[in-house]
Amino acid sequence: MPIVSPLIGKDYDARNPTVPAPVPLAKPPQGDIGSGHRYRIPFNQPFITGEELESITQSFASGHFCADGAFTKLCRRYLEERFAAHQVLLTTSCTAALEMAALLLDVGPEDEIILPSYTFVSTANPFLLRGAKLVFVDIRSDTLNIDETLISAAMTSRTKAIVPVHYAGVACEMDAICAMANKRGIHVVEDAAQGVDAQYNGRYLGTIGDLGTYSFHETKNAICGEGGSLVVNNPAFEDRAEFIREKGTNRSNFTRGKVDKYTWIDIGSSYALADVLAAFLWGQLQSLDTIRAMRATAFARYVVALSPLQDRGLLRLPIVPAGCETNYHMFYVLLDRRYDRAEVIKQLQRRGIQAVFHFVPLHLSPMGARLGCTAGALPITEDLSRRLLRLPFYCSLSESDIDAVAIALSEILAA
Repeated sequence: MPIVSPLIGKDYDARNPTVPAPVPLAKPPQGDIGSGHRYRIPFNQPFITGEELESITQSFASGHFCADGAFTKLCRRYLEERFAAHQVLLTTSCTAALEMAALLLDVGPEDEIILPSYTFVSTANPFLLRGAKLVFVDIRSDTLNIDETLISAAMTSRTKAIVPVHYAGVACEMDAICAMANKRGIHVVEDAAQGVDAQYNGRYLGTIGDLGTYSFHETKNAICGEGGSLVVNNPAFEDRAEFIREKGTNRSNFTRGKVDKYTWIDIGSSYALADVLAAFLWGQLQSLDTIRAMRATAFARYVVALSPLQDRGLLRLPIVPAGCETNYHMFYVLLDRRYDRAEVIKQLQRRGIQAVFHFVPLHLSPMGARLGCTAGALPITEDLSRRLLRLPFYCSLSESDIDAVAIALSEILAA
């Protein structure tokens, strides 16, 4: 059903939005990379649709800059309708949304949380802050997602939740994970920071588990600088999620006229996204289809350009299993074990190309050591994390840029 914005005065359909002509962000001055060279092809370049400034200007005109203004409501309703989500609450970050999830589940020192080690620290910290024990599970060699076949063995009577991370916008095996969780009365919290607008068997990531979390950080597909959202799929958490987001108060009920004053009724914190940032996000969300299409084009070009290197056994390209519809969040390759990734990155830098590694597995980090983790426990995670190379990838990446990256990588690996 079309929604009319009182500020913007434009109709849109959540599943078929009117998409403005995209405006790529001009390349910023390239920074020094430490040896006198400059990046000719940077790793990331934020994409601007051209609608953000208009929305922000209207947010200023409204006089409502803090949370839950008109643009917050537009974004929330758009996401709920497009993804068929029960409830979406905009937050200051995906980290904040995960902290809300830990609070909603009443996670405490007696609980255990199952998660992959190959993820960002934000997947772990919210539960560790509540005193829970982290139980790391190895990843699959094809998708780099948590290996669902190993989860059952990691469960104990203390397991409170499973936190699957949808790496690179490719879905975990959610049917198997949710079936195991339901059988044991365990909650599922999807870390879909990289998975906004991606699908698993026709369902959008973040809407499958009890709770889901999104990121709108500058490095993601749709952005607002810093931002995120909590997706509440289990109606039992609906009211309390709003209380926790509003510092533990029932302010949301007050604004709806359900109570004559609001007060402190639960634990919580200041997790709500400012409306002026929601205005920026609104300009991005209307172009989700365009953003995805542009990234899909770049992804496909990389596959064509790098397939000869895969055929020669020099690297492996990303794998997207049947039933998974990716959002093309990133493009990575797995280098053959004969190569020193750090040297490959250095050689690309010398050619003005910025490629990067990704996560240091959490169990191998200094904090992981403090938690009693040791090397050798997760062999696939340890192997693939050392070989993974992320290549420049963004909407305005040109075909000639991709070809230049492929040629440079081919020359380096051949040498």
